[in-house]
Amino acid sequence: MSFLNIPQDRSKYPQIGKDGKLEIDLDSHKYVKIWQGPNHPGVTGNMAIELTLAGDEVVEAKTHVGYLHRGFEKLIERRLFIQGMQTSIRMCVAEPDSNEYVFCSCVEELSGIEIPEMAKWLRALVLEMARLQALLRVVPGQGGTFGLGLGVQWGVYLRDLILDRFEELTGARVYHMFMTPGGVRGLLPDGFKTRMEENLKEIDQFVKRIDDLMYSNAVFKKRAVGTAVIPPEWVDKYGIVGPVARSAGFNRDVRKNYPYLIYDKLDFEPVVMNYSDIYNRSRIRWYDLQTTVDLIRQIMAKMPEKGEIRAKTPNVLHWAIPKGETYVRSEASRGEYGMYMVTDGTDKPRRVNLRGPSYTQAVCLLEDLLVNANIADVGAIMVSLQTCPPEIER
Repeated sequence: MSFLNIPQDRSKYPQIGKDGKLEIDLDSHKYVKIWQGPNHPGVTGNMAIELTLAGDEVVEAKTHVGYLHRGFEKLIERRLFIQGMQTSIRMCVAEPDSNEYVFCSCVEELSGIEIPEMAKWLRALVLEMARLQALLRVVPGQGGTFGLGLGVQWGVYLRDLILDRFEELTGARVYHMFMTPGGVRGLLPDGFKTRMEENLKEIDQFVKRIDDLMYSNAVFKKRAVGTAVIPPEWVDKYGIVGPVARSAGFNRDVRKNYPYLIYDKLDFEPVVMNYSDIYNRSRIRWYDLQTTVDLIRQIMAKMPEKGEIRAKTPNVLHWAIPKGETYVRSEASRGEYGMYMVTDGTDKPRRVNLRGPSYTQAVCLLEDLLVNANIADVGAIMVSLQTCPPEIER
């Protein structure tokens, strides 16, 4: 049954042929093919979805990428190590600091560099601030896919407050480049913690308001509950991580499973549910939003006031790293975010490969998840996976 409680006529659906493919004859007029995207801006537009419909229901979906940025990994392989970070951050505009961390950590591990304790606290603070501003987009953004635009406007305002803090700390609002191989660029400005706490208090109020606007809203629940359900057996099949995996009952959070920086000194537990539909995937990010606010408060309360922020590094213009390979993982707002790097003794990486959640979740998983969905829900399903197209076209 569809959300309008209209019985579905499966007689018009295509059968699977001997070659394993659907037998879709467009000349029969039983089906129509349309495209969603590409258009910019918007998560649901930076990539194109080729949809085959029977009425208003999707019977086949094929993803097409290549309309945005491309070739980041190869660009990094042709740049000095100190130049690679500025390229790596473009691989996810929505949360670039995760790229800063994994790139810098790869360089440090392969060079045998241990960053100072103070730098670890500052990196964790920046990563949680990045998670916070990302969640302030995607949590109300899910409501926006169902016509609840008010929450989106609230989120834009509050995200701008966090970007103010980023600008105060790093001098930039989007691409911060605060982390560098060996540590970070500076300490917290005077009064930073006070201003951050004022912003967090406003976000506390937002958490309550968005609960009333979205999760207690009968229309939102009618559209989101039971839509685009991900069976638990798909989680490992598609390499699902982060909130999408936790909503299906899998407790996967790199900060807890493979602690890094100072996360083993913080008190938090990721929320886990047992039914991965649009509603629960959005709800779990609502809980993540509260957890992130709490973690920022913990970090600001526990971090030292002063300390060394950079380890000694070679001349960055002549930095050659011995042969080796490593994989560094972190927990972005979308889930496990990792980078694999190989060095060959020269002043440039031999190979760089990013592992981001969007590659499997927004291509392979999405194609299967859209089948039997109503065309009106296609954008909402994409947003529920927190797709980041630049992360795919890297």
